Amino acid sequence: MGREATCACTWGDRHGAVKALLESSELIVRGAVSAKVPLVALRRVRVDGELLRFDVDDTAVSLELGARAAASWAAKIAAPAPSVAKKLGLTAAMRVRLLSGADEVLGDALAGTTRVSRGAYDCALARVETLAQLAKLDVAPVWVVYRKGRGGPVGEQAVRDALRARGLIDVKTAAVDEDYTALKFVRRA
Repeated sequence: MGREATCACTWGDRHGAVKALLESSELIVRGAVSAKVPLVALRRVRVDGELLRFDVDDTAVSLELGARAAASWAAKIAAPAPSVAKKLGLTAAMRVRLLSGADEVLGDALAGTTRVSRGAYDCALARVETLAQLAKLDVAPVWVVYRKGRGGPVGEQAVRDALRARGLIDVKTAAVDEDYTALKFVRRA
């Protein structure tokens, strides 16, 4: 997942010890200073000795991470976010089997892949919105795409429980967009 550090933080006029989490799309700070900021909102990211410095809106921020970690975090923040296709391991050479509206959510991530409805495939993709759809899944490897959060009709635990009961194991997770996430399942060896 992301990177984590316990460090001193200065956020505008606030200062103190925090736990900083650098996730794939956001920075989360908890402790003397609390904030949750999308990485795209971090401006003028730079390393100053042992400090990672950046601006959020008009507020100057620094995290005392140490020179090595500050450089590593700055590089991670500056790196472009991976595409959904890359997160899911989809390439132009792949044969994908689309189940239950996955193409409506994945859109551009499927560009260049060959879509098959039967026969050999490299990976199946299924969007599930109901427990009934989840109960019908019996293919592997498969990415199961479902709504994020507690308000979603099918949660992460329901997806895991249903597919593990069929002898599948989850091996990877990926954020698809603001509304959807995905779990990849394979057959147990």
